[in-house]
Amino acid sequence: MADDSTIISPPDGSSHEALAEGLLHLFQPAIEELDSKVHTVRQSQVELRTQIDTLTEDLHRLQELQEMPLDLEPYVKKLMNSRRRIMLVNNILQNAQERLGRLHQSVTKETAKRKSLLDSAGSRT
Repeated sequence: MADDSTIISPPDGSSHEALAEGLLHLFQPAIEELDSKVHTVRQSQVELRTQIDTLTEDLHRLQELQEMPLDLEPYVKKLMNSRRRIMLVNNILQNAQERLGRLHQSVTKETAKRKSLLDSAGSRT
């Protein structure tokens, strides 16, 4: 028959709190870095979308100026399709950035809460 004395007891409150705070501090820089990188990618996508719009306008003007009109419509369609995909990716990135922002706020709140609990527990001791 198994001996019940081999069961591992959960850590005491102070070590559990320290572990939780350590994990929060571990994740916070990663979340902030990821948020920054998502913001950078979104900015690049906005610039790319602007360049696609400019190129599309240039192709339309070029087509109007040609004495022998070239059929540039397939290229314009490809550009518009690329623009649409960029906008979809941008929306996905925006949603991810919003989720990261909410996660960052949660981490910050939880860190403050844990710190407050630790401070109040430390002042009682």
